[in-house]
Amino acid sequence: MIEGILVEGLLYGIMALGVFITFRILDFPDLSVDGTFPLGAAIMGISVVNGVPLMLALFIAFSGGLAAGAVTATIHNKLKVPNLLAGILTMTMLWSINIRILGNRANLPLLRQRTILSAFTEMISGVVPYPWSVLLFFLVVGLTIKFLLDLFFRTDMGLTLGAMGDNEQMIVSQGVNPEIMKVIGVGLSNGLVALAGAFAAQYQGFADVNMGQGIVVAGLASVMIGEFLIRSNRIGLLTLRVLLGSIVYRGIMYLGRYYGYHINLTPNDLRLLTGLLIIASLAFSRYQNSRNESARLRRSIRAAAGPPGGGRP
Repeated sequence: MIEGILVEGLLYGIMALGVFITFRILDFPDLSVDGTFPLGAAIMGISVVNGVPLMLALFIAFSGGLAAGAVTATIHNKLKVPNLLAGILTMTMLWSINIRILGNRANLPLLRQRTILSAFTEMISGVVPYPWSVLLFFLVVGLTIKFLLDLFFRTDMGLTLGAMGDNEQMIVSQGVNPEIMKVIGVGLSNGLVALAGAFAAQYQGFADVNMGQGIVVAGLASVMIGEFLIRSNRIGLLTLRVLLGSIVYRGIMYLGRYYGYHINLTPNDLRLLTGLLIIASLAFSRYQNSRNESARLRRSIRAAAGPPGGGRP
């Protein structure tokens, strides 16, 4: 049980890191994630079946997501389409593209195919038993991607992306083209989501065009849950809390799936549970911000008034 929760948490945590980039760093709500997740799975699946080298297939999946994100940002930039609508347009087009990639099929099994995951588990099978070898694989992959993201957001480009999310006019005044930065940021986000889709296809043993349904909501829930676990502005802790939030979210979904019958909760209610989690997170965050603002206002008033009796002869 516990290893399954951790594996899924780390796997979908890669996707949540992509959602974190657009929603929290760029302030660019992007719904094309629901299309790029199965895109990565479809590219990985068809590449494995056709004998493409595994690492090359993984790179192609990442590049496909990168290109899809760039399309979303370009539609938004050049046609002045709102970011939500640009994401919906890309997501809609990707459904047909994913069907094409899979050879006009909705599902492609990978059960007897050699994948990166199966190769890794076979390599260490004499040292680590099967369920835990899968956990070790995703722990290494998740932490490696987290570390690389931390390094990226400490570079000039990464710092510029973060600044653009806070104040776009500031980077314009510095001579930086925000349209190019949006293409890079949204492209990177969707590349990570496609990468997660590629790993999900290997873990689940199939690629399916409907794998991405509701994935952006799950990613957003993971990001918000993580914000309650760790409060910090340091990029290393920001990415860590996304992974932790994903693990906690998968744990909640597991409890709802296997023990929810005690309160008449069925697997069909899990999306309702996800939506309620996000609403509760938003309400609590708003309440916390209101309390913090009130506390700052009271401190400002006391500071302006000065100490009791101050200024009297």
